[in-house]
Amino acid sequence: MSLSDAARAVRENAYVPYSHFKVGAALLTPAGNVYVGCNVENVAYPEGTCAEAGAIAAMVAAGETEIAEAYVIADSPHPVPPCGGCRQKLMEFAKSSAKVTLATVDGAELVTTVGDLLPGAFTTEHMDRS
Repeated sequence: MSLSDAARAVRENAYVPYSHFKVGAALLTPAGNVYVGCNVENVAYPEGTCAEAGAIAAMVAAGETEIAEAYVIADSPHPVPPCGGCRQKLMEFAKSSAKVTLATVDGAELVTTVGDLLPGAFTTEHMDRS
């Protein structure tokens, strides 16, 4: 299954009773494994948790810690970028050059990189003196 197909399929599982805005994400690791996540809302946190965060949690729970590529899909007129928190999480587990495809359910895609999504990211290099 392609990353596109995996993200599109998991998007349908999103729990979004407040926003009704479903997002799906699929991550590919260097080992060739695919992990998926969708957004989840609740009454105390109606904006919910992000699809990317869910996919990263699944990847880490399976014992992997590196993202080679990511794919994010939503029903929007234009491809939707990850929120700031998810951009930082992607930077934590992927190289700056890792490919990220942002897509719409209508087929529009924007291909970028983790580094382009979060220029000036905080990394472990900032703590070299610690």
